[in-house]
Amino acid sequence: MMSTDPDLSPPEVPEPTFLESLLRYGLFLGAIFQLICILAVIFPTSKVHEQETESTDGKAAEQMKKPKGAAPQIRQKPKKESKKKR
Repeated sequence: MMSTDPDLSPPEVPEPTFLESLLRYGLFLGAIFQLICILAVIFPTSKVHEQETESTDGKAAEQMKKPKGAAPQIRQKPKKESKKKR
């Protein structure tokens, strides 16, 4: 039979240093920030913000119509000049 009993006392863990605590809380804050960003992508913005963008989209659509008339002229390629013979 064994004469020594196993040591069941908890191991001694040193107290975390200031830098370790700072790192731990920084990681928690970073994780919370990432979750907020992911949720912002998944769930659309509020309806109040959408109504504001719709009113500005109407103005933007009117401004987009004006340049469309000039767009085909810009797209036309200039005629190539004939090369001079040497």
